[in-house]
Amino acid sequence: MTVELLPDPDTEARVRADWARLADAGLSSMARHPSPSNRPHLTLLVRGELPVTRFDAALALLPVTLRLSAPVVFRHGDRGVLARGVELTEELRALHRAAHDAVPSGDDAPHTRPGEWTPHVTLARRLRMSDLDRALGLIGQPHDGAGVALRRWDSAAARVTPLG
Repeated sequence: MTVELLPDPDTEARVRADWARLADAGLSSMARHPSPSNRPHLTLLVRGELPVTRFDAALALLPVTLRLSAPVVFRHGDRGVLARGVELTEELRALHRAAHDAVPSGDDAPHTRPGEWTPHVTLARRLRMSDLDRALGLIGQPHDGAGVALRRWDSAAARVTPLG
């Protein structure tokens, strides 16, 4: 289960444009996942189990500035995840902390634990590293936008729940 920060419409459109350019070039892209729940987001928290919780303190911090920066790659052998990096500002760090403070301690995914978090918006999963240079040439410019809403994603039930 995850808690995710959703971007403003303009920022979402820019990320979707990156998805479309990758897909149009025949590369791995999040655009290839047609589910209505698939939308650009920044993951704040990942756990196997997540109790129903109110995120009032985190919601009170919205909106927060989202600075989409240069692409980042999380490599796994000959493949990797291609993402837009997101600048870790103090206001984004405070939102991340508030989301974690809202839930009892638990088994956080390593990449979302406070102090280990790398904020990003995924563009492609399982991208062949041999396609990386071509993919990087298709990614838009850095962009300042906003994170405006939180949602909970339950992958086991394939259910999205808006928070707040």
